[in-house]
Order: sequence, then structure tokens, then C-alpha cells
Amino acid sequence: MNTKEFENKTYIGFDGLGNNYYINENVFIKENETQKWEYKNVALGKITSVDFINPLKIVVFYEDFNTIVTLDNQLNDVQKLNFFEIDTSIFASKIGLASQSQFWIYNALTQQILLFDYLKNTSKTIGNPIAENIKYTQTDFNNFYWIDDINNWYAIDIFGKVTLLANIPSFEKIQIVDNEKLLFSRENILYCLNNVTKTIYEIEIVEKSIKNYYYKDQILAIFTNQQIKNYKIKLP
Repeated sequence: MNTKEFENKTYIGFDGLGNNYYINENVFIKENETQKWEYKNVALGKITSVDFINPLKIVVFYEDFNTIVTLDNQLNDVQKLNFFEIDTSIFASKIGLASQSQFWIYNALTQQILLFDYLKNTSKTIGNPIAENIKYTQTDFNNFYWIDDINNWYAIDIFGKVTLLANIPSFEKIQIVDNEKLLFSRENILYCLNNVTKTIYEIEIVEKSIKNYYYKDQILAIFTNQQIKNYKIKLP
């Protein structure tokens, strides 16, 4: 579809409104063809992750300070939640935006998943403690996904139902599309795993060096050291 040149940024994805998201020297950046916004908070240390599933309510997580910051669509501070101050039994290591004014939180102290109501500052535990170490997590409004050390791919919904979706091959980078599909890369080759048909497809791309990638709404962005290339694809 198109190619964009740039350097010295960590690409983290795009939204459906034409905005790209990056992190550069611990500054969170949002930009499109005409505008650019930046957010940094030196006092909270290194950015651990950013959730932009809702572009109007962006969630920035600082694990070292056990803190979540929410931003509006122009990257202005909206809310700051420091769990050291709110609830000392919560030590968040993974977070995501959930439905019904809630955050998904993986509590490293108890190895359990919580739903935290950010309007009431209350939390509830869902599911049992997770026995294996977690190597990757991803969330949407209704599900918390995780992949453990033995590459089992699980999902838990907001009602606490846990589903083992698949055991997946070894990977270097990964993105879960939904509970049926995921993308993973290994040795600069990109694959799609279909959990329903139990098949794995290689996605043919011209890039020989993949630094990162992001897929949404049939658009695949491939990030190399100097470029983003956007492809229109339909996953099998």
C-alpha cells in the first residue's frame, strides 16, 4: 500500500484513524500525516507497555512504579493510578483495557488475573493462579490472552472462563489477532496460525529483516530499521 521512511524509533502499531504509535527514548509518540503528539513522564521511569485499543483512551503502563496513566486522543493526562497507593496487594506486571470501565491486570504477587474498576478503585480476582511463567500477554475488551513457558496459548474472559486455545510453535515476536488466529515471526519469516483449521501459513513478504510488525483490519505493517511498509492482506 505505502512505505514510510524513519529512523531511531520503536514501532508499536497503528489505529483505525490513521495514527501510528512509537516509543523513542522513553517518549511515547503518536503521529499521522499532518500532526504529531508526544507524552513523557520522567518521574515514572521506563514505559513498559502502551494499550491503544481505544484511541480515545490510551493506557500507558510503568511497571517499575506500579502505575497506569490514561491519556486522551491528544496525549493529555486523564487519570493516574498508582497501585502502591491504592492497593498494596496488587503488583501489576501486565495490564490492558477491558470493558465496563475496567483494566485487566496480571498481579505478579498472586500470579492471578484481576479486573480493576478504575472509576471505583476496586478489583476482583478471576480464575485460579497461573502455574507456569508467562512469556507473552495481550488483551482486548473481553479477553485476557497469555502464552506460557511451554507455549500454551490461553484466554480468559471477563466472567472467568479459561480456554486452552492451542500449543504454538516457538517464536521471536507474536501478535494475537483474536481467539482464532495469531501471527508469529521466527528467523525473519512471518507466519499465521489458524486455531480453527489447525494450520500454519507462511506470509510472503519482501522484507528480509523484520524488526516488528502489527496487524489490524486487514492491514499488515512491517517495521524494519528504516521503514514501515503497509500491506493489504486477508488472513486465511
